[in-house]
Amino acid sequence: MAAVIARGVRDGEAVGIGVNSPVPTAGVLLARRLHAPNLRLRSPGLGGAVAFIGSKEFFDFAQRGQLDLFFLSGIQIDAQARINLHVLGDYAHPERRFAGAFGSAVLYPVVGRVILFRLEHSPRVFVEEVDFVTAAGRPDFVVTPKAVLKPHPETGRLELASYHPGESVESVRAATGFELAARADAHETSPPSEAELELLRGPILEEMAGAYPSYVAAHP
Repeated sequence: MAAVIARGVRDGEAVGIGVNSPVPTAGVLLARRLHAPNLRLRSPGLGGAVAFIGSKEFFDFAQRGQLDLFFLSGIQIDAQARINLHVLGDYAHPERRFAGAFGSAVLYPVVGRVILFRLEHSPRVFVEEVDFVTAAGRPDFVVTPKAVLKPHPETGRLELASYHPGESVESVRAATGFELAARADAHETSPPSEAELELLRGPILEEMAGAYPSYVAAHP
């Protein structure tokens, strides 16, 4: 997933990464080392990041069009790439309530590009319609441990763009809770190269230690 994210980062972009996002962080740091040395990173706890004071200044950057790329996730993601960070079930009487959006509803439509990510690809995550629309927009792509999904250029409905090594069109569809069309050019995702893996497992993991000590400790 980090390698896929890295390949989607463009040199010179202003990139923001939220809290609790170690996989996007690894991907952005990989891109910075490989092909995007001039990206401007806004993320707390990382070396070389552009300093900002609190969340208000960060959202000011975004609303002034000064943020080119951001990463979002959700408890649920639906066929139209809407995300749910609020509740499962009926909002008035939820089965479970979560922390909420913290600005996702603002960032999704105003940032130049959004990449969605989720560390679980299952029918309970990828649903036809989310139980609550926390934020809506059209992502550049969605990356999971199984596949890359992209919105149809006209309808915005998510389609299978590539399936990761060990997966197939059929296995990704079986893990998705809505009818998933495969693009005509759907193909196997290029696996991480040896150079990418060496960087991710070495210097990038070390770079992330300050911001994500528990994550780094779990990936020696």
